[in-house]
Amino acid sequence: MANPRRFRILVALLCLGIASTAFAWGRLGHALVGDLAERHLDPTAKAEVARLLAGEPDPTLAGVASWADDLRDSDPPRFKATSKWHYINAKGGGCGFDLARDCPDGNCVVGAIQAQRAILADRSQPIQARRDALKFIVHFIGDAHQPMHAGSRTDSGGNGFQVSLRTPIEPEAYNRNKYVDGVMGTNLHSIWDYYILAGRRLDLPAYAGKLDTLPWPPFPAPSAHDVMPLAWAGESCRLIEARGIYPPEDTHTMDSAYLDAMRPLAEQRVRQAAWRLAQLLNQTIGAQAAP
Repeated sequence: MANPRRFRILVALLCLGIASTAFAWGRLGHALVGDLAERHLDPTAKAEVARLLAGEPDPTLAGVASWADDLRDSDPPRFKATSKWHYINAKGGGCGFDLARDCPDGNCVVGAIQAQRAILADRSQPIQARRDALKFIVHFIGDAHQPMHAGSRTDSGGNGFQVSLRTPIEPEAYNRNKYVDGVMGTNLHSIWDYYILAGRRLDLPAYAGKLDTLPWPPFPAPSAHDVMPLAWAGESCRLIEARGIYPPEDTHTMDSAYLDAMRPLAEQRVRQAAWRLAQLLNQTIGAQAAP
């Protein structure tokens, strides 16, 4: 007779199927990007952020960081119209993104950041348009730094790479039916979306405080690429192979060892996203902005 426990795990994995597109970083990761960035805004940018977000339930960059994902439930037609803005895929292989080919009509994370920045910078735009642009920018800069959102594989950013993860970390509510006997039926994208950062077992204030004690900026030396979304996506793409983010094709079981090994890289990308977000906002709506 088959082992009942293994049977339940197999059923959970089979029920998972090909998952719908997962979110980048999840709420904690996006909130970390927003919280850290807000700490490094200049006073002018900080005041404009406060003005634009006045009236929001949580009028902080961390508080609006997941808004672009929340549209899936709060405004499905708008989420459908903007869903391609969360990622970029190199259809020619490798990491040589061609915007004409890979971002037609600006419908990718690189094009979205550029377009929303232009709206945010234009003070003749209605305040609601500029507020939404700010919320999109906070989210999409986080997305661009998540390696699974910029690549060339054909598995939808790791959504098609199925994984059996043994973990004590409870899944988010919508995924609990796939958590059986301490094993989660999931995919590689969701590992990066949620489990790697959740494995630190810290809430937002403690986690952001920990990451903010590390040296800033989180680069050997800042360069012109630090305000270029296409370069950020290229970095993410190259990290996939350079850092062995995908386990061997025949390895679809994981435990905390993978999460622990990848966490320093994930935290580095969160910090880089936060620093670049702060710089972009300082240059767009802060003291460095054109009059």
